[in-house]
Amino acid sequence: MSWEDNLRKISPYVAGEQPKIKGRIIKLNTNECPYPPSPDVARALKELDPSDLRLYPDPEYTDIRLALSEVYSVPSNRIFVGVGSDDVLATSFMAFFNGQRPVVFPDVTYSFYRVWCGLFRVPYRLIPLDSDLKIDPDDYKGEWGGILFPNPNAPTGVLMGLDRVEELVKSHPECVVICDEAYIDFGGESALSLTDRYENLLVVQTTSKSRSLAGLRVGWAFGSEKLISCLSDVRNSFNSYTMNRPAIACSAAAIRDVESLKRNTGMVIKTRERIASALSEMGFDMPESSANFVFCGRKGTSAQDLFKALRNDGIFVRYFPGDRTGERLRVSIGTDEDMDEFLKFLGNYKGD
Repeated sequence: MSWEDNLRKISPYVAGEQPKIKGRIIKLNTNECPYPPSPDVARALKELDPSDLRLYPDPEYTDIRLALSEVYSVPSNRIFVGVGSDDVLATSFMAFFNGQRPVVFPDVTYSFYRVWCGLFRVPYRLIPLDSDLKIDPDDYKGEWGGILFPNPNAPTGVLMGLDRVEELVKSHPECVVICDEAYIDFGGESALSLTDRYENLLVVQTTSKSRSLAGLRVGWAFGSEKLISCLSDVRNSFNSYTMNRPAIACSAAAIRDVESLKRNTGMVIKTRERIASALSEMGFDMPESSANFVFCGRKGTSAQDLFKALRNDGIFVRYFPGDRTGERLRVSIGTDEDMDEFLKFLGNYKGD
């Protein structure tokens, strides 16, 4: 027997490429917001005292939780904060998914869910999206060890209405239901209000997308006091100092600036609708998106070949191989100038 026999073998999550190419590039592959964050973030950085960096950060992230409590009218004891929504979700896997029944999530969705199942040895089952790439709560009938889905979904961008989310939560009191709302600010109604009525619902959000702070890695969850307490116990069992002082100060400032949030998301939504219309005129098909990206494909056009051609021209988008995803590209919404260059390329593209 070798020490290698005891290694945990995991197929890791593959993030979108962060280009190292010099010169002009148009980055539409990682769903980052193309606009700067709130100006209050810069002010928060200036007000930081460098000498305070010798001290550990607040392990309770009080400033962030207070900001969220003020903006969303939720008691701070019903808010959990982590290093990006990925940290919140990974902690949730450890806290809530420990039974023998499988956790279920869509077959076309955020690919990190499968990775966490492998890492934490959680049994899981995939529930296929319907023919319109939508999540149908009727397909989730049964008793599960947990239910997890993004809303809007990724990479499709399709939103499930709040009534259908409630239907899913209400019909599954036997398990924790996690609604991953990384993109909710770009066109949907949050399930936050449902956490007042359903003790088993956790709603996860982030500053990475709509608040233009992907570089800080700050996320949170809203839920019942019992769920939040369980998350805190798990995190504090391995590291209670996971977020640094600048991230705490800057994200709290960004969360409080609701006007910047509305302005940036409004510009992205306006551009998204224009691009979706233009792509349709060019023969591309896509589900209606409520996120900051579109999931588009065109009959007779190889998505993989188009992905490579775009990349060779310095335009980065995301391609997901597979039977249900391999005919489309996920294209993040950039500035109007970036998107015009993208459309110009498509207009000239002839393929093989």
